[in-house]
Amino acid sequence: MANDEKKMKSVAYAAIDIGSNAARLLVKSIKRDGDEIKFSKEILLRVPLRLGFDVFKLGRISEKREKNMMRLMKVYNHLMKIYDVADYRACATSAMRDAANGLDIIKNIKKTVGLDIEIISGQEEAKMVYNNHIECMEDRNGNYMYVDVGGGSTEINLLSQGQLVCSHSYNIGTVRILNEAVTDAEWQHLRADMAQIATDYPGTNIIGSGGNINKLYRLLGSDEKDTEQKRMPIDSLRKLHGSLKSLTVEERMSQFNLKPDRADVIVPAGDIFLTIAEIIKAQYIYVPVIGLADGIIDGLYARNHPSL
Repeated sequence: MANDEKKMKSVAYAAIDIGSNAARLLVKSIKRDGDEIKFSKEILLRVPLRLGFDVFKLGRISEKREKNMMRLMKVYNHLMKIYDVADYRACATSAMRDAANGLDIIKNIKKTVGLDIEIISGQEEAKMVYNNHIECMEDRNGNYMYVDVGGGSTEINLLSQGQLVCSHSYNIGTVRILNEAVTDAEWQHLRADMAQIATDYPGTNIIGSGGNINKLYRLLGSDEKDTEQKRMPIDSLRKLHGSLKSLTVEERMSQFNLKPDRADVIVPAGDIFLTIAEIIKAQYIYVPVIGLADGIIDGLYARNHPSL
């Protein structure tokens, strides 16, 4: 059995991440060469369904967006067949958690498309990406706060000397902010938790996740960030964020070459990251390009190869 595993042919796994702003399909092929396991990205497709703009304003997903979601899940299902996917997992996050008709939509997709979608909690969402990140960190010493900013929620994990200390999930996200759907109480909750962490774990820096922090990192000039360690100083982020915030959405699209569904959410994302960074007195944000979909595929691999 061990020899068979070491000669394992390439196997494809897929992850579908249905967020509050966009839905992603990631397909990776995984091959074992002796003791080395190689992950290769076959396709990454992102479509801005923007479910949160309905949910955080109306409390439910509109008929139009439901139809678009159904169409997209059919496309993703066909693509998984084209890539001969051996196993998949589809996870929906904050918007679907809050949507009054979320479960009905999932049942309809299952009946029509044959696709199983899970609505996962904020804690499970954070855990999946945290597990993926910690494996990729070269330096596990010191204090790090893993911060994943999405459209509907922000997930936080505190790491000290490579060990998970605590996890928090807040209903604070970019799409929620744009829809003025974040309560003062939720902001106060986040600030109080961050202040306590700043006291108990001084010298904490941030590991950032999500499309917005990745885009902010790429927008910085090479002299404004540490490209070798993939991190950006908080001062550089603050300066860039100020420039973006002073512009209209259309001006951001023009001057920074941003897509419409990125140009509006990138500013509230900066607000969230800077709020956290300023309270815990972080010096920089480490930006490895890894997200929920990567964590899902890691979990699929572990589930299908429990002995490895």
